[in-house]
Amino acid sequence: MNYRGRSGWMSILPHPGELKTFTRRIGESLLPASCLLCGDDAGSALLCPQCSADLPALPVQLCPICADRTTHGERCGACLKDPPHFDRTLALFRYDFPADRIIHALKYGHQLAVAKWCGQRLAERLADENFDLVLPLPLHPERLRQRGFNQAAEIAREFQNCRFFPADRSILLRPRATMPQAELAPKERRKNVRGAFECRADLSGRHILLIDDVLTTGATANECARVLKLHGAASVTVAVVTRALRD
Repeated sequence: MNYRGRSGWMSILPHPGELKTFTRRIGESLLPASCLLCGDDAGSALLCPQCSADLPALPVQLCPICADRTTHGERCGACLKDPPHFDRTLALFRYDFPADRIIHALKYGHQLAVAKWCGQRLAERLADENFDLVLPLPLHPERLRQRGFNQAAEIAREFQNCRFFPADRSILLRPRATMPQAELAPKERRKNVRGAFECRADLSGRHILLIDDVLTTGATANECARVLKLHGAASVTVAVVTRALRD
């Protein structure tokens, strides 16, 4: 159906792409969703209650800097020997089954509904925290082209939607390509990301929240924090969905 506007005949029907999106959303609202992990009915949630309860919890006693396991909640030996540039780490789950499947579904399965779930869970975890700026850990442009999206940026977007903190994807960039950290030994990871990041803002006195999906050795987050503090950041808090414990 068309109507005549000032600039000529125009269709009042939605664009085919918009119609497809609209139809999909209507279907999602009418039909029960399946749990990402087990396939059971999860209603409008990403996970069913049983799978949510089965997500691997972090130990109660953690290093306050890197969130690795310690005996009494003291700083771990690694952070005492070589303190990282970030000030603390906040994580939701241990990087273990089945939490690792959730991260894989986002990063490699392109299931962006996972990013919404992750961002909302981080917003709940940091409900009493305040920051001046939220930054996602950036991807190199070539890696971004290959993957099609930055999972950290998608999580940060959903987090920002819940908490309304300023977010900016143009401040922290990754102009130098590096080898995937997962392919390197822990001792090689810090060298691999050295000089890989660039900051394009004066962050003097600002408290930064750096968001990513997984923290393993912390080498990438540490290099980002180093660059942010060189540009004046007063503190850098790393927030991740999962933390891979060293043991």
